[in-house]
Amino acid sequence: MLNKFRSFLLSVETTVADTDATTTSNPLLDENGQFEDVPTAVGNVVDWFKDLQILETIYAKLPTIILAVVLVVLGYFLAKLAKKLVVKAMKARNVDPSVYNFIKRIVSVGINFIFIMTALSMFINVGSLIAAVGAAGVTAGLGLQATVAQFASGIQILMNRPFKTGDFVELNGVSGSVTDIRFMHTVITTPDNKRITIPNSHITSNHIINYSAENIRRVDFSFSISYSDSIEKAKAVIKETALSNEFILKDPMPEVYVSSHEASSINLAARVWCKVDKYWDVYFAMQESVKIALDKNGINIPFNQLDVHIINK
Repeated sequence: MLNKFRSFLLSVETTVADTDATTTSNPLLDENGQFEDVPTAVGNVVDWFKDLQILETIYAKLPTIILAVVLVVLGYFLAKLAKKLVVKAMKARNVDPSVYNFIKRIVSVGINFIFIMTALSMFINVGSLIAAVGAAGVTAGLGLQATVAQFASGIQILMNRPFKTGDFVELNGVSGSVTDIRFMHTVITTPDNKRITIPNSHITSNHIINYSAENIRRVDFSFSISYSDSIEKAKAVIKETALSNEFILKDPMPEVYVSSHEASSINLAARVWCKVDKYWDVYFAMQESVKIALDKNGINIPFNQLDVHIINK
């Protein structure tokens, strides 16, 4: 251990240019390179510091050092205050909570970086450092254009909120419930429980259909009756069936119209309204209950038929 310590001491070189010629280059060694006794070594170190004028330099720079420390501390507290204000502003705009931490981190890093660079500029030239960082950022941006586009699209989605977690949407031709919104991609789960990951840049560059954006939703049906049946009776049966469904709203009221005259049937269009989360319950219930009601009232639902004539020669 002593040999290692001695080797370290031998590697120490003086940085004082105006040191007296008789002064050894290492304050802990004598002229022959031997380790000085402790009192002599201590005295040499004290003289070495005096020659460097470290204390005088620190004392002269003390006001600047204090100001730099104050700036750094001030930046820290301003960053904390800015984070709170940013979160408050995002809550006022109903921004998705998943973006809070990211935005707070960006604000905090940005403010602290500005104040730290300002403090460093009192001692060194930070212009070249900032230029180097900027050049590195530009180079990285050119090499990661696709990633930057995904990231920017993620920010756009989280800030504009065209949809939120839990909404039933159609994105890029795929329908499902939104389960996760991230900065690079969005995850949706289809009704048959398939998990699909869609890049955010594909979402923002295409149409977004949000079926959950409003509280209520219209459900459209088409029912066919024969030409021999009463249109008014069929309309009344369908409307009565709709009103008997507990999930179908009375305001707006269900509506039934004649939509078209086909070759073998008259088509009736039924429009009912329900809560968004009851859409499929209403859809499947009406398909079954209307068929049962029409049969009960003697109203026929036409279907394609083929008549075969046998000629006996």
